[in-house]
Amino acid sequence: MSSAAPRTTGRDHLWSVDEHLEDILATVRPLEPIELQLLDAQGCVLIEDVTVPVSLPPFDNSSMDGYAVRVADVAGASEEFPAVLEVVGDVAAGQAELLRVGPGQAARIMTGAPLPPGAETVVPVEWTDGGLGEGPVAGMRARSLAPEGASGDVHVYRPAGARAHVRAKGSDVKAGDRALEAGTVLGPPQIALLAAIGRGTVRVRPRPRVVVMSTGSELVQPDEQLRDGQIYDSNSFALTAAARDAGAIAYRVGAVADDAETLRDTIEDQLVRADLMVTTGGVSVGAYDVVKEALQSVADEDEAGSGIDFRKLAMQPGKPQGFGSIGPDHTPLLALPGNPVSSYVSFELFVRPAIRTLMGLKDVHRPRATATLTADKALTSPKGRRQFLRGLYADGAVTPVGGAGSHLVAALAHADALIVVPEDTESVEPGAEVEVVLLG
Repeated sequence: MSSAAPRTTGRDHLWSVDEHLEDILATVRPLEPIELQLLDAQGCVLIEDVTVPVSLPPFDNSSMDGYAVRVADVAGASEEFPAVLEVVGDVAAGQAELLRVGPGQAARIMTGAPLPPGAETVVPVEWTDGGLGEGPVAGMRARSLAPEGASGDVHVYRPAGARAHVRAKGSDVKAGDRALEAGTVLGPPQIALLAAIGRGTVRVRPRPRVVVMSTGSELVQPDEQLRDGQIYDSNSFALTAAARDAGAIAYRVGAVADDAETLRDTIEDQLVRADLMVTTGGVSVGAYDVVKEALQSVADEDEAGSGIDFRKLAMQPGKPQGFGSIGPDHTPLLALPGNPVSSYVSFELFVRPAIRTLMGLKDVHRPRATATLTADKALTSPKGRRQFLRGLYADGAVTPVGGAGSHLVAALAHADALIVVPEDTESVEPGAEVEVVLLG
């Protein structure tokens, strides 16, 4: 996998959100295409148009259990004056050699079976006596009492128009049609279509492998006992789930202690299975922020072009960020803040678009909308910072959830949108129009 070198600037440069995102998307490159079996291609992006080699259905076939007949032979049929036809045999699904239906004749036909030569329409078994001579019968009763291969007559009590209950050849797609176009994400319906037209493999960009790693000696795994000064590691779970939601194959490493050597070794071990690495924590200015030290150490051992640039962004939450590439393959790495809301907002704004870019998608961003702010009081925002507040969006309106604190995980769990307050706005009154990023 190749990637361009990230852009670097002076140490005191305050990056805008757009500058940071632009740098990431200019650096990350889509993964190289590969040929995959259909089920292995689920969630991947198709890189070429797929043309239909054979029509679907490939032949005229019955959509009902019943009798294949000529239209003229059942015209005017009724309960009082049924049409009486000679049953000449059975037509089952998958049958290759077909009998011919002549005047005054009928062929017992099963759902999905080819329409036999001479037949023009299908009469459902419920419109007949099932060959029993006892008046109209339910389909299951008719099939149980009139076994396959039975001959004799069938009484038809209702007329059927031309090609009634017949699925026409090519009525789904025709040979030569474009089944799927390049850029399509392959979900279950798309895989079903590929299988239906006989494609066993398909050429796609693979789902990116994303390694998520949280840092901090204070972090404890869920289900373990908390000691004084410890908290549970939620970031690695949140970001791994978010990466999977974005379309990636995500691996959660969990919490790594604040030790540069341990962190460096862990990063080097994980590079073998990473198309993208995401760390959370240890990017702000502090005595125990060892992520910078560890990543710099990894970069120093690599060839030219690797390295992580640690930045300050004009945003809240999420001011401290890191971005660059490491390892012999110049694997992209995004270093996110450690506060839960900061890391999640950063993921949505920067990591998710990177994952979608690796997948080769055209539209890599969450949808956005304009909404009316419904709140009890005005929203305040620091000047010069683009603020992202959690909100609930419905019917063109958005309501703030929780406060602006970057540690408010509970509020984040109840939000489905981010309210965007621009850098030049310090207050937003209730009833004002705001931009929202839709998360759901």
